[in-house]
Amino acid sequence: MHPTPSQTVGPFYGYALPFPGGGDIAPAGHPETLTVHGYVRDGNGDPVPDALLETWQSGPAGTGRPGSLRRDPVTGGFLGRNGVDFTGFGRVATDADGHWTVRTLAPPATAPYLAVCVFARGLMHHLFTRAYIAQPASDSLLSALPQERRDTLIAREERERTYRFDIHLQGEKETVFLDFHR
Repeated sequence: MHPTPSQTVGPFYGYALPFPGGGDIAPAGHPETLTVHGYVRDGNGDPVPDALLETWQSGPAGTGRPGSLRRDPVTGGFLGRNGVDFTGFGRVATDADGHWTVRTLAPPATAPYLAVCVFARGLMHHLFTRAYIAQPASDSLLSALPQERRDTLIAREERERTYRFDIHLQGEKETVFLDFHR
């Protein structure tokens, strides 16, 4: 028996797994909502139009609440979030330009980042990274990186309450990705 090549993830993730309101992590109308957005780009700098991103974070008080997703009692499909509870979890697909957006609350000062998992075509495994909303005074991950690599993890404030975080899968601007050992 000969070994077979591994399958890559995607490109179906962006079509099959998003759910209504997947990027609306903050409760509807919350006055402290932040927008975090950006583009996923390949090694040539071209947009990845069918990637899927999952984000996780704690809320401002260091909490989140699981279970705010609702199911349709007839079809069993997802209706979306209940619009009231902060869960800390988001799932969004990139659009035709490789753009993604989540609306969330500021993470706590003790962990001022969104954990991000990227699924995209051509990847053998999904990728993990962080989008720091604020650069903490002390962080073991950031301090272990050279400054030019550290910058790939910092979301840049474009205007009040709006941050941009681009993800580069390869190349000169490649985002720092984390390796979790099992």
